[in-house]
Amino acid sequence: MKISIVTPAFNEEGNVVELCERISTAMASTGLDYEHIIIDNASTDCTVDRVKEVIARDKRVKLIVNTRNFGHIRSPAHGFLTASGDAVIGMASDLQDPPELIPSFIERWRRGAKIVLGVKETSEESLAMWLARRVFYRLLDLLSEVKPVRDATGFGLYDRSVMDLFRQTRDPYPFFRGFLAETGYAIYRIPYRQPVRKHGFTKNNFLTLYDYAMLAFVNHSKLPLRFASLLGFLGSAASLAVGVLYLIFKLAAWHEFELGIAPVIIGLFFLGSVQLLFLGVVGEYIGFIFTRIKNESLVVERERVNFEDRQ
Repeated sequence: MKISIVTPAFNEEGNVVELCERISTAMASTGLDYEHIIIDNASTDCTVDRVKEVIARDKRVKLIVNTRNFGHIRSPAHGFLTASGDAVIGMASDLQDPPELIPSFIERWRRGAKIVLGVKETSEESLAMWLARRVFYRLLDLLSEVKPVRDATGFGLYDRSVMDLFRQTRDPYPFFRGFLAETGYAIYRIPYRQPVRKHGFTKNNFLTLYDYAMLAFVNHSKLPLRFASLLGFLGSAASLAVGVLYLIFKLAAWHEFELGIAPVIIGLFFLGSVQLLFLGVVGEYIGFIFTRIKNESLVVERERVNFEDRQ
């Protein structure tokens, strides 16, 4: 049997050498053949050079270099589709996903598990990030029709049958964790403590996290759209009721009853903000549809290293 390990990278020159060494040590204890595919998202530092140095002495390491940064969704998915192993392990290149868990993943897979996920039991991340993730996962659980595994980053092992299903989706912008939940396979969870990054800086910022959150919602829930329709109906009913009451009070006390301009202005601003909010929600769904129908390739490769056996 052969295991494929896929690690997307962007500006990880301080981590990739240690990553390869720790993966090699972890795999040595399993007795299985493996390939380690590093897919580089057009790094601007010396990440590619460091990986090529590793390849010179370890032919199990392979490298894909993208022509540009295709983002944190498309590049890892392309790496998964390139893998040829009987099972695929996905993990980050920043050493926050400990390679020492690989033997545990493989052991559960050998016992029949199709999907094995590492789940963050604790994390050394900042309090603000911890709170943001808690809120996100609880909102996703509340709104989603199919609930992804909470506190899972995608660090895990996936059987070839799962990868074959993933290939059939042909999604140009896939939400992989949601796809895993959609398969219906039982997911075995292995808890771990996520360490802090050793070198470099995190590539996750507000925009990437927001993109990931919106992708999760529009993929797995129609509730925001339905809530917009329900709120519009309730708002119309409330406006009609207030209008009728105002008419009654005005007819009963024509000269004494005055509404004033402040409630009118407040009401207009409130309705305007609600309309903009739900226009944004609708825009997210339209943008998602537009991305799907463009049917672009996940990435464009600039270079492959050590893939002589298959192009």
